[in-house]
Amino acid sequence: MDEFKQNKPWFDEECLGFLDQRKRAKIQGIQDPCQSNVDNLNKVRRGVSGHFRNKKKAYLRANIEGLETNNKIQNIRDLYSGISDFKEGYQTRCNIVKDEKGHLVADSHSIVARWRNCFSQLFNVHGVKDVGQAEIHTAITVNR
Repeated sequence: MDEFKQNKPWFDEECLGFLDQRKRAKIQGIQDPCQSNVDNLNKVRRGVSGHFRNKKKAYLRANIEGLETNNKIQNIRDLYSGISDFKEGYQTRCNIVKDEKGHLVADSHSIVARWRNCFSQLFNVHGVKDVGQAEIHTAITVNR
C-alpha cells in the first residue's frame, strides 16, 4: 500500500487482501472459464464490493459521530473543518473547451485536437527573424 497513494482513508491492508482475492478469482476464471469458476468470481466480486461498502459506511459513520461530538462540546473550529472536508468530497471535472470559433467542444478527440493546435501555434513560431538582444534600461545610481 505504500507503493501508491490511496485517496480513500478507509482503505487498509484488509482491503488489499480482498483485492488480491478478487484478482486471483479473476485470473482463475480467465484461465479456466468453467461455470464453477465464473460463479466463484461473481461471489468473490459481490463479497469484495460489500466489504468495501461496509468499510466506507463505518468510516463515514465515525466521522459523523466526531462532528456530533464537536457540536456537543462546542468545538466550532473542528466542527467546521470537518464539515468542509465532507463538502469538498467529489469534484466533477469539466471536460469542455472552446474551439477557434468560440463554440464549446465536449468530444474527447476534438478536445485533444484543439489542444494540439493551440500548443502548435504557441510553440512553433514562424516568420520571426529579428530575435535579437532587447534593450535593457537600467537606473544609474549617482553617488553624492
